[in-house]
Amino acid sequence: MDAEHNQSAPQSGLDYLRQRINDWHGSAMAETMNMRLIAVADGTATFEAFPSPKFYNPQQRVHGGYAATLIDSALGCAVQTRLPAGIGYGTIELKVNYVRKLDASVKRLLCTGTVIHGGRTMFTAEAKLFDENNKLYAHGSGTFLVYPS
Repeated sequence: MDAEHNQSAPQSGLDYLRQRINDWHGSAMAETMNMRLIAVADGTATFEAFPSPKFYNPQQRVHGGYAATLIDSALGCAVQTRLPAGIGYGTIELKVNYVRKLDASVKRLLCTGTVIHGGRTMFTAEAKLFDENNKLYAHGSGTFLVYPS
């Protein structure tokens, strides 16, 4: 977190993410990948992204890592919505299923993550990556370790 986003009073994960949506300054990675957090609620988070040929693999399709990063980001932020101030998390397992090719003809992607289980030390979540017509491109799940920040 950079200095301009520090608050004197600690914020819950949900409050922090809501603030980030309202005052979006994406990370360098988010800017590079043309992705943005657009919605959060208790146990859910949604990103939007705009694929382009700059993300292509040698087969002239969007690299699988692009979808995996969106899924991991939505999963992690969904988990963060359930965490109190001063508690962090980290991905310890990520599984992604690719169900159709993705290329730049898809103008906008949405990826929504949802918490399945929230425990004291571990969370699990699932996410779906789809276009504006609800066509599914990938889905995944993850496990997250919870720890004091």
